[in-house]
Amino acid sequence: MPGPDSSGPRQIFDARALAARRRRALTLGPETFLLDRVVEDLADRLGAVNRQFAVAADLGTPTAALARALAAAPSIGRLFAFGPPERVDNDAAADIEMPPFGAASLDLVVSALALQTVNDLPGVLAQIRRALKPDGLLLACLFGAGTLAELREAFAIAESDTTGGISPRVAPFADLRDLGGLIQRAGLALPVTDVDRVVVRYAHPLALMNDLRRMGAANPLSDRRRAPLRRATLTRLFEIYAERFADPDGRLRATFEIAWISGWAPHESQQQPLRPGSAKTRLADALKAAEHKLPHDNS
Repeated sequence: MPGPDSSGPRQIFDARALAARRRRALTLGPETFLLDRVVEDLADRLGAVNRQFAVAADLGTPTAALARALAAAPSIGRLFAFGPPERVDNDAAADIEMPPFGAASLDLVVSALALQTVNDLPGVLAQIRRALKPDGLLLACLFGAGTLAELREAFAIAESDTTGGISPRVAPFADLRDLGGLIQRAGLALPVTDVDRVVVRYAHPLALMNDLRRMGAANPLSDRRRAPLRRATLTRLFEIYAERFADPDGRLRATFEIAWISGWAPHESQQQPLRPGSAKTRLADALKAAEHKLPHDNS
């Protein structure tokens, strides 16, 4: 972890805790309904791209679901899987913060629900850009800023009420607008971002917490409080969640925001913006619109 004077990225996420949570999820029996959903969506999105990708890489996806879904895709020649050691079907176990990609070696990089827990997302995106051949594609999804907003709010109020302060309980995730800027900053062209909000309903907050454990998504923050959660805080959390986020039938809402990002390694064949002043036709003429001069304000 970088010290106070280090120029390295802040270690928001605890890598050891992340690995321990993934191992625990495997022991408990993984809960994959969100991953299954985004894998199907990613395969559909990729199927709509009229391109052939001779060499592709799956970066960090927690299970083999994405690799299996894309195995028979006619547009992909060879797909290599690079993920955490807990994923036994890896072609190579890899630290997602440092993808083992050679320069201009890949036509496609895909990733499902993995990039939200990297400490240096701009750096990872830059490494992906370096690994893509000209006109290569990045297509990925990760948890967005609205994920678990209900749990975050309930925890903050419950801790404030019972301890007089709050501690980080739910990981911060990137905003969609920020992700678009990061794609451009990494040097990728034609960036596209969009969001899919999935609302899951639970009978009790404990059922949500159990699903998070089985997703390997329990609190991985470096600044998390190590002491066990107080019983009074947990009881107040249940009360707040039921008061604020219950449907008429009593079931509780939990929002998962899936942020989708894509971008292409620059290539001369891609559409280019016109140079300022190079337009040959006035906008009014193109729109066949009448022009009206505004009166001068001489006041």
